[in-house]
Amino acid sequence: MKHFADLSEREVLAVAIASEEEDGRIYMTFAEDLKERYPDTAKVFEAMADEERGHRHRLLETYEQRFGQHLPPIRREDVNGLPRRRPVWLLKNLPLDTIRKEVEQMEQQAGDFYARAARQAEDVGLRRLLGDLAEEEKGHKDLAVKLKDEHLTEEARGKEDKTSRRTFVLQYVQPGLAGLMDGSVSTLAPLFAAAFATHHNWQTFVVGLAASLGAGISMAFAEALSDDGSVTGRGSPWLRGGICGAMTAIGGLGHSIPYLVPDSWANAFWIATSIAGAVVFFELWAIAFIRARYMDTPFLKAAFQVVLGGVIVLAVGIAIGSS
Repeated sequence: MKHFADLSEREVLAVAIASEEEDGRIYMTFAEDLKERYPDTAKVFEAMADEERGHRHRLLETYEQRFGQHLPPIRREDVNGLPRRRPVWLLKNLPLDTIRKEVEQMEQQAGDFYARAARQAEDVGLRRLLGDLAEEEKGHKDLAVKLKDEHLTEEARGKEDKTSRRTFVLQYVQPGLAGLMDGSVSTLAPLFAAAFATHHNWQTFVVGLAASLGAGISMAFAEALSDDGSVTGRGSPWLRGGICGAMTAIGGLGHSIPYLVPDSWANAFWIATSIAGAVVFFELWAIAFIRARYMDTPFLKAAFQVVLGGVIVLAVGIAIGSS
């Protein structure tokens, strides 16, 4: 990789041209990705892509006047210290706020590049062009605000807020809730079966730990492999899988950890079981609250469904362990 200070003015212009082309394509990719979910915001990114094309044409005119038709094959990835853009497939189906933050960072980095290049340029005309572009890139944040105000009416913002909430539910809440329900409910039977079969806390904890981690790994892969998010808009499968797996393990470990109460304590088994039962109660009510909050399910209905299912599984585990 070349050091920035070692770049010739020809190479600086070539890097700038390639960077503007890439950034313009990224903005158009954002616009295409957001067109169905956030059509008004997509217009903002289309306008920003037009701005990048304008910068590219100015840079190309200056380059052609000074160095001719041939562009050297150099990009910012070839220069030490210049930031690289994330691959566009990693930016697909991101939450809207994340995309906006990504764009702000892109514009800040572009402004820093032009300011640094302007300080290094010896040609007066090139120095003026790079300095102007530095100011324009830093002013793009204000442009984004202006374009947002122009394209995003109050009605459009309301629609986009609803879409944003739906995306958040699909990408984060739903896999997390599925994991928490599976971890909290499905591990009840093996945990309490082991507890009432052995009346030993440590053995019960080992069973609960194995069940929780095993269920977490299984749910993580099941969620990640069930849907790549390209059609449904549910986001990165690995992110969803990680959330689902983690919440599954947490749900199971919550009522397994009380069985770390040492067996040497008086009434250790009943102390641990009482704490575990209280934890189960709070887990089930937390699930009911999340369903009511994000899934538009009436709280009492959600509580009845979740608590009923949990009680049945708990009773099955106790019955098997006591037999």
